[in-house]
Amino acid sequence: MEQIEKIMRVLEGLKMTIVGGIFLLISLFFVLTGTKIPYYLDPAWVTIIICGIPLVYLALTRLIYEHWVSSALLIVMAMVASIYIGEIFAAGEVCFIMALGALLEEYTVERSKRGLTDLINLKPEQGRLLITENGKTIEKQVNAKDIQKDALLRVLPGEKIPVDGVIISGDTSVDQSVMTGESLPLDKTTGDEVFSGTLNLHGAIDIRATNVGADSSLEKLIRLVQEADEKQAPTQRIADKWATWLVPVALGIAIVTYALTGNLERAVTILVVFCPCALILATPTAIMAAIGQATKQGVLIKSGEALEIMGNVDTITFDKTGTLTYGNLEVSDIIPLVNDVSQEKLQELVTISEIKSEHPIGKAIVTHAKEAGKTYNDPDKFEMVPGKGVKIEYNNSIILSGTTRFMEDNKITVTDNCIKELDLLRNEGKASIVVAQDDRIIGIVGLSDVLRENASKVVSTLHDDLETNVELLTGDNHKAANYFASKVGITDIHSELLPENKVEIIEQLKGEKKKVCMVGDGVNDAPALKTADVSVAMGGIGSDIAIEAADIALLGDDIEKLPYLKKLSNSTLFTIHLSITISMIINAIAIICSVLGLLNPITGALVHNIGSCAVVMLAASLYDRDFSKYVITA
Repeated sequence: MEQIEKIMRVLEGLKMTIVGGIFLLISLFFVLTGTKIPYYLDPAWVTIIICGIPLVYLALTRLIYEHWVSSALLIVMAMVASIYIGEIFAAGEVCFIMALGALLEEYTVERSKRGLTDLINLKPEQGRLLITENGKTIEKQVNAKDIQKDALLRVLPGEKIPVDGVIISGDTSVDQSVMTGESLPLDKTTGDEVFSGTLNLHGAIDIRATNVGADSSLEKLIRLVQEADEKQAPTQRIADKWATWLVPVALGIAIVTYALTGNLERAVTILVVFCPCALILATPTAIMAAIGQATKQGVLIKSGEALEIMGNVDTITFDKTGTLTYGNLEVSDIIPLVNDVSQEKLQELVTISEIKSEHPIGKAIVTHAKEAGKTYNDPDKFEMVPGKGVKIEYNNSIILSGTTRFMEDNKITVTDNCIKELDLLRNEGKASIVVAQDDRIIGIVGLSDVLRENASKVVSTLHDDLETNVELLTGDNHKAANYFASKVGITDIHSELLPENKVEIIEQLKGEKKKVCMVGDGVNDAPALKTADVSVAMGGIGSDIAIEAADIALLGDDIEKLPYLKKLSNSTLFTIHLSITISMIINAIAIICSVLGLLNPITGALVHNIGSCAVVMLAASLYDRDFSKYVITA
């Protein structure tokens, strides 16, 4: 059986199908020129062997092992009947069209699963186990999979955290975007939770393992992607869905015609023109044209199934960071809190304090000053306290920038005015650092992820013009989520979500009979992208795993192309349905003509091709159709 499968794969391949097509063209030339050749020397025999044998194998295996009456069975019947009465060209034509349709469909339905491999590569391989020997605590490198629950571990700056755990000693900042998608590293201290696969940025910490092995957060994330991927079932071709009644109807009409006329040629002609080749071509040709159109616009569509489903989508769920926003921190507010310190002076002091910092907030502050063309001297002394802030000496002053807790640790009073301003910034979803000089707080610097300029237009076009519901799914806190959602016009908001929570919400929406599209960019979005009916990833700054997990990628991070993608998908679906309608009308007319004896198997095969050509031409029109109205511009 395995050897037979290999032979079938060779015959079904592109090269062999091209060879079959060439011999069919030679046979057609002989037919059109009236050249008489022996029955057994007709070039179409080569086409029948190359394209027909895999077709017979497919039809029989589906019928015997799966009890499935498919379109392949009807075409095999027409092919065998044509051979029986000596119409070799007609036999070759019907099996070649079927083979061509299968190739087109296979080309458009390819799906990539490399993203799962990339996700698995995020798994930490080792950890530093803390053990006591002779009254001394020492570190021992062990495989992450061997770490037991309640084990004590040390994680140094720059290392991945090997298991889920709780910090028992130390302060740090952790990049946990792999789990939550949040653009800001989170400051962590004793008693805080940390997650497997996240990155320890600064201070050394000791943790106690809480969830290990298959129970760790990263393992659950991987498992979610695997399970969601397994749920994706391939769709049947429309011709195969209809084959259950096409086969008996075709047979019935052919038998009745033969019984009434005694003309076997008419019965065979009916089977030839009844073959659903135009139906088989309707979907893959339209999808190929649409994918080509999308590629010109910088939209990579990985499968025809994705495009079809996108045309039926009625709900689009967005991640926030890197999708509706750019995913980059920028200074948004410089707020002096004392009269004798100006904005310029506050910017100078906070920039000098952060010049040597490796924290993303510090880097954003320094970048902001550089972009404004400002340069400052280095501090005289610099000290970083992981998870809290930095402390410098400059011009005989001590400058601190960091958290309110950092201020309190240094005996600096956090004023009511400072707390009020911090609350206002938090309500707008912004990060902030407090700046103090000597023994008093002098100001606050706010930082924000930057909203994409056209995000609001994208949402309104999807909602108002294309009648698509829009919802926000984000790992950010409630205030940040509500603030950004209000800016772009989204009213359905789900915040503080871990990957499994996003999956639950999408499954809930699907349970409400909604067709859901998920738009995201991060590793944490991968399970949700896989779970949605169809998914779109940001192709520029988006993680490789998100891009591989998604069905569609927006190259260059052009979120403005989403309305275009939705309109293109709608038009593709309409074109497919129109193609099917036209092909059915042509087939119906051809069947009537066959019953009346106006067509024979050869002319029937040629008329049969008219439907196929009409479908291809209609599909080709998608490639150059103008959808510029739906490409959002500033």
